[in-house]
Amino acid sequence: MSEKKRVLMICLGNICRSPIAEAVFADYIIKNGLTDSWEVDSAALIGYHTGKSPDHRAMSTIKEKGIKNYSHRARPISKSDFHEFDWIFGMDDDNISELTRKQPHGSKAKIELLGSYDPNGETIIRDPYYDSGRDGFIKAYEQCVRSVDAFLQKHKSS
Repeated sequence: MSEKKRVLMICLGNICRSPIAEAVFADYIIKNGLTDSWEVDSAALIGYHTGKSPDHRAMSTIKEKGIKNYSHRARPISKSDFHEFDWIFGMDDDNISELTRKQPHGSKAKIELLGSYDPNGETIIRDPYYDSGRDGFIKAYEQCVRSVDAFLQKHKSS
């Protein structure tokens, strides 16, 4: 059996977009029988929310969309993550810039925008944290679903 491929979802604080992306990815691999091949986690670029659960709007969105058994505690990205994960996905250009800056020389992780796989061409998953409602969270969820599906369709046999 080959080694699992590992994916890390990143956003600024690890309480909105990256947990949604992680939950979507985990749900997809479970529903498609890919848990022997893939593993997913999420982390933050900054440690401001370390130890906190995802934003209640993120959690209510994924639950409403049928993902029931998801839990996560925010954590900051570590240098070892760049060596342990095959892909590290940022949600926007600022995430990618910071990930590229932090990436240790010789690490194996490929850094990409998760939205670069979105078949609708919406490459940036905007941070909904400061929104007053849930619309931004629902949009982020929908972008993650499209992007994760397209990514895994492209890579599940590789």
